[in-house]
Amino acid sequence: MNIEIQSVHFAADKQLRNFIAKKMEKLITIDDSIINADVYLKVDKPESFDNKIVEIKLHSSFGEYFAKKRANSFEESADLVSQALRKQILKHKEK
Repeated sequence: MNIEIQSVHFAADKQLRNFIAKKMEKLITIDDSIINADVYLKVDKPESFDNKIVEIKLHSSFGEYFAKKRANSFEESADLVSQALRKQILKHKEK
């Protein structure tokens, strides 16, 4: 699977990229039809609270999954997004 991580107006460090990659690998274990993932990291109003936004779009051979979450850190946002995507994948697999 190809993971494309794009950070908007800042440079994401290697530790954050590895953290997100591990989260994506866990999602692949649920649904192995996932082809690639587009991850967008954004900072909304640097002086505000809960300003770290993570958007992830997963491309599967059966369709697409998308989630967007905001939190106080990118790690927390990525965790929330991966939980939301996990729910979507499991719901789709039940059908």
